[in-house]
Amino acid sequence: MKILKYIGIGVLIIGALFAAAYFIKSNSKSPITFDTETPFRTSIEEKSVATGKVIPQDEVAIKPQISGIIGEILVEEGDELQAGDLIAKIKVVPNEQTLNTARGRVSNARITLNNAKIEYERNKVLFEKGVISSQEFNNIALTYDQAKQELANAESDLQIIKLGSAGGSTSANTNVKATIAGTVLEIPVKIGDQVIESNNFNDGTTIANIADLSKMIFEGMVDEAEVGKLKIGSPLKISFGAIPDKEFDGKLKFVAPKWNEEEETTSGVVQFKIEADVFMEEGYFIRAGYSANASLVLDKKEDVLAIKEALLQFDRETEQPYVEVEVGEQKFERKDVETGISDGLNIEIISGLSENDKIKVWNKTEPVKKESTSENQ
Repeated sequence: MKILKYIGIGVLIIGALFAAAYFIKSNSKSPITFDTETPFRTSIEEKSVATGKVIPQDEVAIKPQISGIIGEILVEEGDELQAGDLIAKIKVVPNEQTLNTARGRVSNARITLNNAKIEYERNKVLFEKGVISSQEFNNIALTYDQAKQELANAESDLQIIKLGSAGGSTSANTNVKATIAGTVLEIPVKIGDQVIESNNFNDGTTIANIADLSKMIFEGMVDEAEVGKLKIGSPLKISFGAIPDKEFDGKLKFVAPKWNEEEETTSGVVQFKIEADVFMEEGYFIRAGYSANASLVLDKKEDVLAIKEALLQFDRETEQPYVEVEVGEQKFERKDVETGISDGLNIEIISGLSENDKIKVWNKTEPVKKESTSENQ
């Protein structure tokens, strides 16, 4: 019985040794079989995407020529107007102090005129009798005419203060009209609001904003690392979040010579403002303020040797790019490469590889094996 017991123990030990050897041998092999890809020749465009919005090329703020209260608004936001179309009417509310001064000036002018008239009529009789000379009478007549003119001026000023215009017609100043043809973007006032005229001391109250929506520009920001590569007149593609699956052509027309201080303060990145003309197309209506992205071509190369950018690896110490090239079955060696421009998917290879090299797809992972139904059961 003891002999049988020892034989059983020996069999178990030998079986364990065989199992351990098999396990070690199985784990010495790589669980992943790496695929390879070869370099290819293609054209690469290095692009930059600028975020921003579209605004009208020409937007005009319509302001009144006289202070008062909005009495009537004749248009709505979105209306199409021609130059000269009536937008609103203003009621004039005169200042009491100014009105009182104007009335006093009229009274004084009327008193002066009455006195000048008396002098004129008395001296006219004397002149006809030859008592006074012609020169003396002419001076008196001149004073009389000046008094009449002063009264007319004072009455006109009083009427302007009371009604907003002289001559009995208030349309010159109290009627607010469009100065350009376009679309009404905004009416920031309502009936009853008090408005201030535009003059040398203030901008005045805006009655309406009008713009020609057929002429739009893209306004966005570009990082300092890319702004030096931009060229005025370069083409670009503009897309809008509100119009999916559609790109509009554009042309770069302005690159700011100074960084945007406000943008840098909030984001921590030095950025520069750019502007581009947007070429409109029939059948599309673009509203002012649409968010937009502009794709700009910074560099372009034709027929260059390239690989997929995902095949690149980077040295942890030097951060230099390299790839692993196959030298035998599932055997690879490192090759340093010099890269050029990239479009985010493909990258130019300047040196280090040939078209026949087989490059290791290093980031491949072994798919997880699913257990069969029978095994699960």
